[in-house]
Amino acid sequence: QVHLVESGGGLVQAGGSLTLSCAASGSTLSFSVIGWYRQAPGKQRALVAYIGTGGSTYYADSLKGRFTISRDNRKNTVYLQMNSLKYEDTAVYYCNVYGRDNFWGQGTQVTVSS
Repeated sequence: QVHLVESGGGLVQAGGSLTLSCAASGSTLSFSVIGWYRQAPGKQRALVAYIGTGGSTYYADSLKGRFTISRDNRKNTVYLQMNSLKYEDTAVYYCNVYGRDNFWGQGTQVTVSS
């Protein structure tokens, strides 16, 4: 099983940017569709974006134009570039193999101050 670890979260002012990393260990993620998800306080975890093995991407409608997902298979890492951050982007962000509902990591906290 691919084991994924998220990093890069932090505290940022509204309008700022952050780049999250999702690093794989134990196996290559080259052959996996990888998704970024987030869970805001009091809400269910929701899909943010995913990236296919060939680089095709999908974004939640509300995030198009602000978030960019990418992958570097040589580094065994998937990234989430987040720009123009809003208070409502505050959440714990997770990555996982798309469609897999187990083996969730600890996530990385993103806090956007208004």
